[in-house]
Amino acid sequence: MTEVPSPPVLPGLAGVVLAGGAARRLGGIDKPSLRVEGVPLLVTATTALRAAEPVIVVGPRRPLPADVRWVREEPPGSGPVAALAAALALLDRLAPPSDDMTDASDTTDTTDTTGTSDATGMTVAVLAADLPGVTAHTVARLWSALRGDPAADGALLVDEAGHRQWLTGIWRRAALTTAVPTEPRGASMRGTLGMSSIVEVAALADEARDIDTPEDLRP
Repeated sequence: MTEVPSPPVLPGLAGVVLAGGAARRLGGIDKPSLRVEGVPLLVTATTALRAAEPVIVVGPRRPLPADVRWVREEPPGSGPVAALAAALALLDRLAPPSDDMTDASDTTDTTDTTGTSDATGMTVAVLAADLPGVTAHTVARLWSALRGDPAADGALLVDEAGHRQWLTGIWRRAALTTAVPTEPRGASMRGTLGMSSIVEVAALADEARDIDTPEDLRP
């Protein structure tokens, strides 16, 4: 896929990578550390979020730039919604929610370059750590789609078969906070967010490809 330049910063966007799964179908190996075309999958995900601030990785620490924030779901391995809940809790500490977070029509860049502004994390990109085809352009398209639909809670990538990719999307932070249950352990993303208002973005090339089995690693 030809990479299309994306903005250096997408105003109000925070990024979350869910990187704590057990990868049972891959023999329990550390899937985010697997290399596809020489690049670790976790690096691919965090690079795709280069326009987000902050970037939070949920899972055990691995070699990444120092500005990446780390957190673990409790207990470890308790599922994607528990991981998302842990990321949102950390985001609340880094950038407390403000009243203007629900104003989807305001596209003014209020980012405070001297620190964390109230607008930081108004929207949250949520990516799995097993997406070799996801890029910064993917994230920029999702962000633009959500900003273009004030009534939507989130924007999700959709594969060529029409399946929503629940771990490749951008959400309004307020919608995530409302949807995530008090007890998130074992909950699914679809079950948690399936009733949300979602704008769909068609995947390009291999953007929707994920790595679940050894066969998925083949070119």
